Amino acid sequence: MADSPETRPDERFTLASERTFLAWMRTSLGLLAGGIAVVHLVPDFSTGWVRTTLGLVLIVMAASASMVGLRRWLQVRKALETGAPMPEAKDLWIFAVGIGAIAVLAAVVTVLGIK
Repeated sequence: MADSPETRPDERFTLASERTFLAWMRTSLGLLAGGIAVVHLVPDFSTGWVRTTLGLVLIVMAASASMVGLRRWLQVRKALETGAPMPEAKDLWIFAVGIGAIAVLAAVVTVLGIK
């Protein structure tokens, strides 16, 4: 039985996993807000196509953050319940590099003043 005290994961680990999942959701909402803001609220930022591209990339990253967070949470939950090893951090690396690339792109556009 999966819910017996001997096999049930410690609540602290389960709650920590849920907090991490919620952090992914906050990140997703922040990226979504940033994408919408770049497209609609910052008309003086570069050209229209640069604003639109940067905004859409942020919005796509927001969608992927929610999916990566959900997938990761399900993997960790399964690992906690079954005693399996924790999932690899491959998705996290890809996501971190993606956000870093967006930040570099925005910095280059800002510094060079591409119009």
